[in-house]
Amino acid sequence: MAIWFARSRNIVSSLRHNLNLSGILVQRDHSPRHAFTNSQLSSRSVFLDSFTSLRHESTAVEKQLDLVQQSDEEDPQELNFPGGKVGYTSELKFIPESSSRRVPCYRVLDENGRIIPDSDFIPVSEKLAVRMYEHMATLQVMDHIFYEAQRQGRISFYITTVGEEAVNIASAAALAPDDVVLPQYREPGVLLWRGFTLQEFANQCFGNKADHGKGRQMPVHYGSNRHSYFTVSSPIATQLPQAAGVGYSLKMEKKNACAVTFIGDGGTSEGDFHAGLNFAAVMEAPVVFICRNNGWAISTHISEQFRSDGIVVKGQAYGIRSIRVDGNDALAIYSAVRSAREMAVKEQRPVLIEAMTYRVGHHSTSDDSTKYRAADEIQYWKMSRNPVNRFRKWVEDNGWWSEEDESKLRSDARKQLLQAIQAAEKSEKPPLTELFSDVYDVKTKNLEEQELGLKELVEKQPQDYPPGFHI
Repeated sequence: MAIWFARSRNIVSSLRHNLNLSGILVQRDHSPRHAFTNSQLSSRSVFLDSFTSLRHESTAVEKQLDLVQQSDEEDPQELNFPGGKVGYTSELKFIPESSSRRVPCYRVLDENGRIIPDSDFIPVSEKLAVRMYEHMATLQVMDHIFYEAQRQGRISFYITTVGEEAVNIASAAALAPDDVVLPQYREPGVLLWRGFTLQEFANQCFGNKADHGKGRQMPVHYGSNRHSYFTVSSPIATQLPQAAGVGYSLKMEKKNACAVTFIGDGGTSEGDFHAGLNFAAVMEAPVVFICRNNGWAISTHISEQFRSDGIVVKGQAYGIRSIRVDGNDALAIYSAVRSAREMAVKEQRPVLIEAMTYRVGHHSTSDDSTKYRAADEIQYWKMSRNPVNRFRKWVEDNGWWSEEDESKLRSDARKQLLQAIQAAEKSEKPPLTELFSDVYDVKTKNLEEQELGLKELVEKQPQDYPPGFHI
């Protein structure tokens, strides 16, 4: 071992002399990086940057330096391992399971819709603010109409975004059109913001011939190539590793864009959550992870999901810059997402946002949340902590919105939705052959056999299928 160390010191000395490395061996920057630029959120935005200051840069020089470590200048209080230098202690002490103080939540608007003094936030113009509010209100109307349509038996399933409208619309407003969105299933507001029409929403929920998915998906599983919005898939958290791949692809192509993916608090219990964050961190992929911590994973409360301080600390554990935001504050969400997006694109790094909110509606139309939570709790969040009302107060206080505007918007949205539903309901269903297309370029023999068998079944038992059903 002594001989090996002696040889190592000679190698180090030779390399430093021949390669002129003496001046760069100690250039690894361990100084803290600012979470935002001065024009954006300051340190009060509580970005967890202490860990990222120690992350290794993925460059050839860094890899070379890992092989050629300092010798004479090494701090005697540090030990050198393949994973990097680390200080040592002779005290037998375990890291506590969590900090005694929770990570604070960034917010801009108080519950009365007034800006908190000395708040750091990105200014929002009148035009943008009004558009944001209009989309939040339209999303409310859309949820109400489609929910009632399901209860009437006109569609088979629906999921609302009640209580989470600010996360939907404010995040969408902060993104660029080229940013690729990989949603969970409670983000239709992002698609609405990008121009997906009410008729297109209705066509998908009714699964008719005009549906982009050709009727193959269950309701609310929207998708649109035109709007850079991946199709919703039911399995939880599968979109996160995919987002890491999309982000890395954008990086390789040197695109001025990032991947943005959403997940609920329950989804963080899935392995794909951890795989997605770790992949993005190691590959330095420009991905913005947005977790809607709404308190409930269907009927499972967050207290039964994890013992950590929510989701925000999980990002820090993977070496990802993270922030906790009031998800019911549209201005806070807008500032955090826009700043995170800029960081992801300019610095080529992932960012995690934990949006603290509450799922006011049932998990879906297949759920009755009053079986596992108090009605008073739901009512409190619906009335006292409503993100739409909160943002409306701020817009109204600025003189940008009136009761007349409110009445007209909601009336027009309701009328358009009812017309869209009627048109979608009357439209024909896709022919049965669409079940077997778009799988292979040329149908395989077993797929042809399955198609033939299904046709024979429909012809044999036509009473089991709706009138006008096309084979």
